[in-house]
Amino acid sequence: MTAISSAPGKAEAPASRRQPAGRKSQQRVKEILQAGRDVFSEKGYERATTAEIAQRLGISEATVFSYFRGKRELCARVIGDWYDEIIEAIETGLPRDGSVRQQFAFIVRMHLRLMLVNGTDLCALVLSEGRARHHELSETLTDMQRRYTAPLMRVLAHGRETGQIRADVPLRLLRSMVFGPMEHVLWDATLANRQIDIEATADSLIEVLWAALQPPDAALTALVQFRHEVAEAGRRLERAEAAQRAAQTAATPT
Repeated sequence: MTAISSAPGKAEAPASRRQPAGRKSQQRVKEILQAGRDVFSEKGYERATTAEIAQRLGISEATVFSYFRGKRELCARVIGDWYDEIIEAIETGLPRDGSVRQQFAFIVRMHLRLMLVNGTDLCALVLSEGRARHHELSETLTDMQRRYTAPLMRVLAHGRETGQIRADVPLRLLRSMVFGPMEHVLWDATLANRQIDIEATADSLIEVLWAALQPPDAALTALVQFRHEVAEAGRRLERAEAAQRAAQTAATPT
């Protein structure tokens, strides 16, 4: 994730049947979304019903429909909000002054942590529904996943500009090369119920994927990366010295 610009703002939520203007309405939407997250996580898209979501809240199904057109829109909003939470966590924690490799490693590690520690059930929902052909959520999930993978794409693009990422393969294929193995790990952990060591798995993936992302001339790549890291260190030192001079100037009596 460059000295890279921040991620684009959150995608607009699907237009709902009724916009929650007052505090009470906003709270109701929040409750419906939380109940929806619980039900969709537990039962999947096909078996979940808006009737059960309403029942858990002690409201009528008509109330749910007054805020969302139907199950599809509600589920899309639940998944979209979850993606926004993950994107925000990655963007907030991204080591902006770190090397491309450090930023890449952070994204891979955080991806696995966020998916498997706090969002296992929703992860299973996205994986299972996303793989279904002609599913009514397929197009919505595809658009969300493009937004979700944007931080990695910016890191790869920056790495290519600085000579640290191979230029002989399109970025979109490099993206698939990174997220493909991670998806298999997530699939095993969530849908096959296999226990994995998240940190050890992340370390292995980072090593293997980073090696595959580097240009064919590894020796030259190492020198380019070293030069880039030295330049970054120099810029950090200059900023620190400038801040120190400014503090000394402010502390000097006039």
